Amino acid sequence: MNFEPSAIQTELRELARKFSQKELRPIVEEDERTETFRPELIRKLGELGLTGIPVAEEYGGAGLGYLEYIAAIEEIACSSGAYAISVAVTGLPQVILSQFGNDSQKKKYIPPLATGQAIGAFSLSEAVSGSDAGSLITTARKDGNHYVLNGNKFWTTQGDSADTIIVMARTGGPGPKGVSSFIVEKGMKGLSYGKREKKMGANISHTMELILTDLRVPAENLIGNEGDGFKIAMTALDSGRITIAATALGVARSALEVAVNHSRTREQFGKPIGEFQGVSFMLADMGTELNAARLLVQRAAFLKDQKKPFSIPAAMAKLYATDMAMKVTTDAVQVLGGSGYTQDFPAERYMREAKVLQIVEGTNQIQRMIIGKALSTSQYVI
Repeated sequence: MNFEPSAIQTELRELARKFSQKELRPIVEEDERTETFRPELIRKLGELGLTGIPVAEEYGGAGLGYLEYIAAIEEIACSSGAYAISVAVTGLPQVILSQFGNDSQKKKYIPPLATGQAIGAFSLSEAVSGSDAGSLITTARKDGNHYVLNGNKFWTTQGDSADTIIVMARTGGPGPKGVSSFIVEKGMKGLSYGKREKKMGANISHTMELILTDLRVPAENLIGNEGDGFKIAMTALDSGRITIAATALGVARSALEVAVNHSRTREQFGKPIGEFQGVSFMLADMGTELNAARLLVQRAAFLKDQKKPFSIPAAMAKLYATDMAMKVTTDAVQVLGGSGYTQDFPAERYMREAKVLQIVEGTNQIQRMIIGKALSTSQYVI
């Protein structure tokens, strides 16, 4: 067992850190306030090879694994959780098409996403189907060499910026077996945008309603076969949970750094507040929980890279890392006291970014259901 990062993991981490500190950190606070998303930053990340790390080289990726991917994601999240989410979500169509797409779909859609020239999105949720994804009601009716899609999709991350969107729609009867998966391109007639959600955090990353009105999608844009959509979605979410967990590591790490620095410089009663046991114990717990979470995330990534079952470890990593991030960022605000509650310090932004991580890619209550069921039915060996 080797806990030492490889040379390429270290190189990617440093590359992502330098870019993020130079390009993201100076603009993130203002862009959060103005809800501004800069697609050119995704292109720059792509030029550095950071948007397609786990994708095969023949499709424009780096041909590496998730251990390398999470190292880069964590560093991006240290400067902006929202841009880390954007990179992770652009990765979801790549994951789906790499595993389930045919040769034509892979050649057409993966390279622009892997190189940052295109932005991706994943559209599963609806007003009536969030955690219960199998109950979605958007329809896809076969009409000659097209499918005609009708319905409203909710909570689509960067839906208004995405060039390639994986959309789940119902081609068959009720339940998961009636769901299919389609590639939708920006600009297709019948695709429009509804409400942009007003959120408490991660405002750089827009969360959109997609309106599908007689949207004609070529039949060759069906991924796999009719009825494969739910399986495709769940497989993608397993991978997405790892990247969301990595995002949580970065957000929590930055919050801890702010709290530690403040504890060293802020004095009360004649000495730095970090010398008081009440504060030092908080910092000790924050650092310990962050490192414990990183090991869970790395293990899930390792299992995926080894092509071993990773669904339950990914759920555990997502559950623990995002709960950890919420606690660490909340405690960071507490350590900073009144300053932590103001926008003069980034701690409050980290706290708001952490909250959404407990919700996306399956709420943490769903993760507990998944883990609990696996344990109670002996599907997972402790």
